[in-house]
Amino acid sequence: MFDSPELREELQTLKTDLSRLLQTTSEGLRDTPRNTAEALAGQVKGALSDLSDLLGEQEDHLGRVVAERPIASLASACALGIAIGFMLRGPSR
Repeated sequence: MFDSPELREELQTLKTDLSRLLQTTSEGLRDTPRNTAEALAGQVKGALSDLSDLLGEQEDHLGRVVAERPIASLASACALGIAIGFMLRGPSR
């Protein structure tokens, strides 16, 4: 569902872009003029906007899957909740 090759590729590209931008920002922020810093901030905001759009599309897809198979979705959510509950409970005494 969320493990599509397109999603993985897009997230990897965004991760690479953000890493490059943040590295550039951390290396030269003191020496760069304000305009350059604002341009970098705009690029980061653009990358985050793209990520938000992509996640919004996946949210819509998830909504359709839940609507098509409500019982299976409910059972999956219940099983996940139980598993998380056991993990948070910690070791038995």
